[in-house]
Amino acid sequence: MIALCVIPYYAATHSFSERPNLQEMFQTQRKRSKFVYAFEMGELIFHSVVRDIRKSHSNAVVGLLLNLIQATLFVAAFYAMFLLLGMRGGGIRGDFLLYIMSGIFLFMTHAKTIGSVFGAEGSTSPMMHHAPLNTIVTISAAAISTLYQQTLTLVVALFLYHSLITPISIHDPIGAYGMFLLAWISGVAIGIIFMSIRPWLPNLAPIGQTVYSRVNMIASGKMFVANTLPASMVALFSWNPLFHCIDQARGFVFINYYPHNSSISYPVSVTVGLFMFGLMIEFFTRKNASASWNAGR
Repeated sequence: MIALCVIPYYAATHSFSERPNLQEMFQTQRKRSKFVYAFEMGELIFHSVVRDIRKSHSNAVVGLLLNLIQATLFVAAFYAMFLLLGMRGGGIRGDFLLYIMSGIFLFMTHAKTIGSVFGAEGSTSPMMHHAPLNTIVTISAAAISTLYQQTLTLVVALFLYHSLITPISIHDPIGAYGMFLLAWISGVAIGIIFMSIRPWLPNLAPIGQTVYSRVNMIASGKMFVANTLPASMVALFSWNPLFHCIDQARGFVFINYYPHNSSISYPVSVTVGLFMFGLMIEFFTRKNASASWNAGR
């Protein structure tokens, strides 16, 4: 009854431009500390990660097995191709299958991260109407879920190869996994750029993402040793941060290989630059996005 009396009086005594939202009039504002806000955001990201992981399969174990089978088939295909082309002698001295996996897993992590972040819910998605969901949560969930799946697949694959086929020795496991993380975070940065331009270029953005992934099949350098490249060909691959990550990872995996044609500082610098550029585009898109952009699709 009080609300029925107050609302007409307030509407009659205030101009339209001065009237606040009725929801704001009767809503209790709750002050939250930064710690509470960070905890709530982390909880939201956690549940989004679980939801994102279950997209491929409702059973997490089956999803891991499917990812492991895909990686195994990828490694087996490249192993057979190297044998048929007689390229095995051009590899690094050491375990040849480990040499192939050092390139395949970084490439798959980079490519899957780009695809996962690109397919995350964007600013124009209907899901963004459900507070407190935002694009930071969806991007973080897509990236973390891919890292979780690829890391678990890598650990299981190496354990099975070590225990069932032949014992392996990794010179610097921490450094090798650091390059794995660098390949992942660079994929996150590139995926943010493609995701941010998708509302503006809905037809060209998927094509650009696909073309980049296909180019990386060769430009990543997973099929050859970077030290064997002549100086004239290094420039064809040195622009790619994934090329540096894979070559540096092999330097950490094998004790008798020291990469000369790559560096760690280059992919780090490029990743930071792409990350800042992608976040600026995403912020601009979020401020200017319209729900009607998805009306026809």
